[in-house]
Amino acid sequence: MPPRITDPVAWQQAELLMQPAFIRIIDHIRKHLDESAWQGTYENVLIWSPDTTEEMKTRVILLLQELDGASPERTAEIEQAIANLPTPQPGYQLSLQNQDQQYNFDLWELCYQVCFQQYNTDSTSTNSSVEIDTSLIDDTGEIDWQRLDTKAGAAVEQVFSSLPKI
Repeated sequence: MPPRITDPVAWQQAELLMQPAFIRIIDHIRKHLDESAWQGTYENVLIWSPDTTEEMKTRVILLLQELDGASPERTAEIEQAIANLPTPQPGYQLSLQNQDQQYNFDLWELCYQVCFQQYNTDSTSTNSSVEIDTSLIDDTGEIDWQRLDTKAGAAVEQVFSSLPKI
């Protein structure tokens, strides 16, 4: 789930950093894949809250599919039904495959690791707020591109070093 940001200034800083961090992460992944035996694919995924049952997920997905092309009357009914069900967050996943091995990584989680201080997935599960890594922003309020690139590269390096050696 996305981290909780409680400060409006931190929200603006996150907006400044997230897209450039995402782009740098994708670029570092491409570089690693060029030199690796692993094959990478990207996929849009839905991220559900942990208490969402499989039945709820299926119901939401079927309703969302039905929504496309529904009549105006049916659209209102579907939207009302969806409003009473859990809403997934959009996610973007990297799947790394080599022979019969496959590992999946949430790219937004990697961005959060880059943009926030001491970020880990456990910190968001307890609804605690996160803090922006302000070292990625220079004194003029602009992105420190070198630091951002270095931190993004380190996050991607950690992903690839966690894979089994082939």
